[in-house]
Amino acid sequence: MVKQRTNTYNKIEKEENTLNKFIKSMAVTATASTLLLASSAMAFEQKIAVVNVQEAINQIPQSAALMQSLEAEFKDEKAVIEQLQKDLTFEDENLKRNGSLMSEKEKKDLQAKMANLYQQYQAKVKEFQQKVAQRKNLETNKLFALVTQAVDNIAAKEEYDLILSKQAVVFSKPAINITSKVVEQVSKLK
Repeated sequence: MVKQRTNTYNKIEKEENTLNKFIKSMAVTATASTLLLASSAMAFEQKIAVVNVQEAINQIPQSAALMQSLEAEFKDEKAVIEQLQKDLTFEDENLKRNGSLMSEKEKKDLQAKMANLYQQYQAKVKEFQQKVAQRKNLETNKLFALVTQAVDNIAAKEEYDLILSKQAVVFSKPAINITSKVVEQVSKLK
């Protein structure tokens, strides 16, 4: 019985040795692979940069000009909405102030007028927001095209292999951020 247990222990010990040798060989193989990949990566270094496109769009002077242009374009519609809002506020205050002195018919007429004003107000606001959003998207796409063109020019001029969006990168050194160069180049365009 003791001899049989000794044989079993010897078999287990041999299997452990074989397993240990296999693990060591795998570790050596993994280390060698890593070294090989690292050396090939060093042999082929890429020039990489990041750019924050949204920040660039916000910083260029064309963006401020766009906002002024949109303000001017929609100032009349905005004034109409503001007037409707003032009218609603006035009528609401009138109802609160003089409601107790009004007949039921006068109250109902005033409430109907206020409901009509409110419907007009809501329709105008919705239409206004849609128009502004549509124009802003159109103009922002033009600014995006300018920024993209600047990125392409900088990539060609400075021979970058890869330029990533800052939003897609978890970490990057400030030295590889070319956002300020993009802003500078787009700012020169008028």
